Amino acid sequence: MVSELINANPVVYEKKERRVRSTPSCVDEYAVEPIDQLEIFDHLRDIKDPEHPYSLEELKVITEDAIEVDDSNSYVRVTFTPTVEHCSMATIIGLCLRVKLMRSLPSRYKVDIRIAPGSHATEAAVNKQLNDKERVAAALENPNLVDMVDECLAPSNGLAG
Repeated sequence: MVSELINANPVVYEKKERRVRSTPSCVDEYAVEPIDQLEIFDHLRDIKDPEHPYSLEELKVITEDAIEVDDSNSYVRVTFTPTVEHCSMATIIGLCLRVKLMRSLPSRYKVDIRIAPGSHATEAAVNKQLNDKERVAAALENPNLVDMVDECLAPSNGLAG
């Protein structure tokens, strides 16, 4: 995907064990279910890094603790940490996070994607780009960017999904 890697030897962490969610036996299929931090993390944890064959969870780009959810106000904030402060893929990673949540959450949710403070050289510019509706819409009209995002979001376990 990229000819010269920005971070050729990233630190790879162990994945957290997946927790099974309990569901009541008599479920009203039309009831609104609350969305929590763990659910958001489960949506995002397997997104592949644009440069490496690792997930954002394995690179600690995304952690459960860096997700805030206010379900009553339909608000989610995801703060991610690039592996290096001059990561040229930070905007792509943020776009992947946004697209995954756009595809996974009900449309009433406001999603705020941020770079962890002090973790990137152009933090303010990337944050502005990732949270500007017009810029995100323009990015998603670029077929090359959409292909990159779709590749990062594709399941890596060989199963279609």
